[in-house]
Amino acid sequence: MDHNNNNHHKMYGGMGHTTMKKCHDFMHMTFFWGTKSEVLFAQWPGDSHVMYALALLLVFLMSFLLEWLSHTRFIKPGSKSIVTGLVQTFLYLLRVGLAYLVMLALMSFNGGVFLVAVFAHAIGFFFFRSRAFAKTRQNDNNHFDDPPMSC
Repeated sequence: MDHNNNNHHKMYGGMGHTTMKKCHDFMHMTFFWGTKSEVLFAQWPGDSHVMYALALLLVFLMSFLLEWLSHTRFIKPGSKSIVTGLVQTFLYLLRVGLAYLVMLALMSFNGGVFLVAVFAHAIGFFFFRSRAFAKTRQNDNNHFDDPPMSC
């Protein structure tokens, strides 16, 4: 094996034979800056600046939608029926699925992805939960200054 070469090699063995495979993939385990990253899918967005911007937009939209789903009431209080339960379950499924997708995107350790996700959550909080757009409610014990720390 040539140690002066920048390519990394892995040995794969099994069933009586061993092969050499060049390994160009590297998963970052610390935050890094740059457009060459993998977000959610293998080799996406790749080297393209346009695709990286699209990946950032996707993370922004998912994080913003997650805030909207977390702070919007779709069902009237006191509603009880099978359909209401199914709608509630579907909204929960959507919210948890989005939360996991945002988490997986953040596991790319790309600084831009991290900043976009946090910024989208903050913008979503500002529009859907802050007092800037809150309707005046009397005796509302569920409206605190800080949101609950749950997805």
